[in-house]
Amino acid sequence: MKILDLTLTISDKIPVFPGSPHPHFIPWEKIKDDSYNSELLFLSTHTGTHIDAPHHFLEKGAKIHEISLEKLVSEAVLIKSKKNGGDSITKTDIQKFEKKHGKIDGFSSVIFYTGWQRNLQKKYYFTKNPGLSVSAAKYLASKKVSLIGIDSPSIDLGTDSKFSVHQIFAKKGILIVENLANLDKIKSSKFHLVVLPLKLKNTTGSPVRAVAFVD
Repeated sequence: MKILDLTLTISDKIPVFPGSPHPHFIPWEKIKDDSYNSELLFLSTHTGTHIDAPHHFLEKGAKIHEISLEKLVSEAVLIKSKKNGGDSITKTDIQKFEKKHGKIDGFSSVIFYTGWQRNLQKKYYFTKNPGLSVSAAKYLASKKVSLIGIDSPSIDLGTDSKFSVHQIFAKKGILIVENLANLDKIKSSKFHLVVLPLKLKNTTGSPVRAVAFVD
């Protein structure tokens, strides 16, 4: 069994969604003065590799502290579908995967590798990213999957200002993980996924440590 880290490192240099603040690490105590080191951290709950709770787009949706561990520790399938800027992951892409690897089970996690993370430092990373089509989102929602993840900054196309796919998943209570890293290092179509957010009360999201266990 091999453990792979699927998480971006958060620093004050990490790219952030337009309009969001850059993280600030503020030194607070020093060993020479206080006998220990510590710091304060200021950042959006949607920084780096992070999870969206349904409450992010649904007023009465579940908040981060209400998410059950059963949804955060799961069997996952990896759909590799390389996309360029503005390309959609389609229902057909998902069905092609199922034809080759078998039907996606309900209550599992579905992770998409698009290769978009290679553009992390580009100005258009957040505006031209690939994402799911509405038909693909509805298809997955009908299967009652627990969690959807992607290696781009949004599960929606960068051009979709209505966040159509977020809306679909929020209404079905499906969790979303964005900005996953190192998905290219997973060689199998199935793996064990652990996604652990901070247990923040009443929040719409949280940075996570995402880990894959692969054979």
